[in-house]
Amino acid sequence: MTPYHRPPRFNWWWGHRAYSLFMLRELTSVFIGAYAVLLLVLVRRLAQGRDAYEGYLQFLSSPWMVVFHVAALAAALYHSITWFGLAPKAMTVRLGDRRVPGVVIVGANYAAWIVISVILAWIVLRG
Repeated sequence: MTPYHRPPRFNWWWGHRAYSLFMLRELTSVFIGAYAVLLLVLVRRLAQGRDAYEGYLQFLSSPWMVVFHVAALAAALYHSITWFGLAPKAMTVRLGDRRVPGVVIVGANYAAWIVISVILAWIVLRG
């Protein structure tokens, strides 16, 4: 007969900082998923015509939606920063017989993020 193991409480992660930060990182996916749904609805409204599109833009400019957009941006930034910190642990890059230091991998991720952000900002803001 196997011993009884009590199931963990739903808040088992509250007492440990590392677990709490991990759960917070996982929670960011909810915001990103909701934002993706908003974008899909935006495309649908655009296909439905000018009135539907302008009505949706009015909805997106409401105070609650602005707060949601700020929260989604914060979630995306937190997720990206924590992922870049984990990247050296998730993949090993070798040049010949030597392993590339984690600092180089993290730095390359941030550099690529900055370059891509600048290019996208230039594309969006030039029009």
